[in-house]
Amino acid sequence: MTDSIRPKSVDPADNPPPEGHEIFWYRGPRNLKLRACKAPSTASTPRGTVLVCPGRSEYIEKYYEVARELQDRGFAVLIYDWPGQGLSERLLDNRLKGHVDSFDTYTGAMALGLRSARDMPQPFVSLAHSMGGAISLAAICNQTLKIDAAAFCAPMWGLPFGAAARFIARAMFWIGRGDQFFRPPGPDETFEDNHVTYDRAHWQLDHDLKTANPDLKLGPPTWGWATASLNVVAKITHPQTLANVDIPVFVATAADEKLVDNTSHNLVATHLPDCEHITVEGAMHEILMEKPDKRAAFWQGFDRLLKRAGI
Repeated sequence: MTDSIRPKSVDPADNPPPEGHEIFWYRGPRNLKLRACKAPSTASTPRGTVLVCPGRSEYIEKYYEVARELQDRGFAVLIYDWPGQGLSERLLDNRLKGHVDSFDTYTGAMALGLRSARDMPQPFVSLAHSMGGAISLAAICNQTLKIDAAAFCAPMWGLPFGAAARFIARAMFWIGRGDQFFRPPGPDETFEDNHVTYDRAHWQLDHDLKTANPDLKLGPPTWGWATASLNVVAKITHPQTLANVDIPVFVATAADEKLVDNTSHNLVATHLPDCEHITVEGAMHEILMEKPDKRAAFWQGFDRLLKRAGI
């Protein structure tokens, strides 16, 4: 493992880190060794700190572009490698298994990572994608840490599981097979069959970084991850829970979504007291890794969120 990736096959000029960035390690829940990246604000007066919460199977370096754009807006940045992915310690011996015991492990990592970063300027804004959206909303709902505004990109607030799949996932977990793959690993993804972006350059960069450092790779999720996901989604999408979220929220849904349940976005947004919800037409799941006009739609909504929050 390396603290920061400088693969020979990827020109750093194609993916420069945010200015002044520092990769650091900290101890998370269950004493897991976890990796994070912090970068200072480049403004004379910091505007605050954005906590970047990647999705399942993602990692710090994939969000360098996002971090630079946040610095351009005056923010300091903190990016997480969640427990069990990126270069953080994996939870199973087979590091390709996408596993977690409970989303409390993720929210605990979020809080401890911020505490370990030290002296990050307030206010705090979360910017969360996919599974990171479930983690961030859970942290807000259970007050794991104080967040002043929250942006969500294609959040995982619902999964395309039928009743049978939900029953099987829970049954497999309870009979002690939670550490087994939910589905077997398949062939390597190509750009033509990917389900996350129409933008070849972003897809290629992710592919090249993982090829240069295979330790970044993560395979399909386990039954345990599926059960933990079902559990957290049930908690954070309850109307009474959402009614207590007292911060401004922005939600961006990908019109051409193939991985999460978009109907959950409508349901959650309806019950949040202060929420703007948009749909980005012509975008797949990774809106922040999409073509420029789709990314711009997200950033415009993010800037409106900051204005509503007075940040």
